[in-house]
Amino acid sequence: MTKLDNFDASENLPASFPYHVAIIMDGNGRWASKRGLPRSEGHRRGVQTVRDCVTGAIELGISYLTLYTFSSENWRRPFAEISDLMGLLKAFIKRDLADLHKNNVKILTIGTDERIDPEVLKLINEAVHLTQHNTGLVLTAAFNYGSRDEILRAARSLAAKAAAGEIAPEAITAEDLSSHLDTAGIPDPDLLIRTGGDLRISNFLLWQSAYTEFVFLDSYWPDFNKEMFARAVAEFQGRERRFGGLGAICSA
Repeated sequence: MTKLDNFDASENLPASFPYHVAIIMDGNGRWASKRGLPRSEGHRRGVQTVRDCVTGAIELGISYLTLYTFSSENWRRPFAEISDLMGLLKAFIKRDLADLHKNNVKILTIGTDERIDPEVLKLINEAVHLTQHNTGLVLTAAFNYGSRDEILRAARSLAAKAAAGEIAPEAITAEDLSSHLDTAGIPDPDLLIRTGGDLRISNFLLWQSAYTEFVFLDSYWPDFNKEMFARAVAEFQGRERRFGGLGAICSA
């Protein structure tokens, strides 16, 4: 395992390097419960991991990083926990936005504005606006996001255009649907990492992850670090991506 601090991209990174990495940050509550701490402490520690993860992505040279920060299903959680999560998000933006901007990070969001506190929404929009011209890492926060809802909204938009005679139903392509998703303009993820031990993707980037490589980790999100990040990337590099075609061995 190569530690990130000593990671020389020119010597260690082959052509099969993930351009876009998506992460399901799972296990904050279980991390805290295991230590006899309130779930809120797990979320607070998880925010620090986000900081380390963004730094790791920049150091590794990853172009796009998408984090599943709050799903549309998370509204089912207790009000106190949701309130704490929103407070942490506000604190993160207020504390870290200047550094992210200084490091040339471009911030995007996917999801809907429904039910989001106006103060939170204002801070998010300010972060997106401030960093819109940055050319470094593209950091996308999947916030109040659910992939089925995203696909449904895209389908409805295309259906409305078809009903208005703007496009023939039989002419609609996969590219047309992709262009109506929240992720329009963002490349599909090459690698998806999930912490916390669960082996599912929980309504995250369903359309976009058709050919994504998956790495599942037993470690809870607060324990995720740069070394684990680099190790997941190294595992990706050891895989052969065929996209439905024949691999090098089979075609030889």
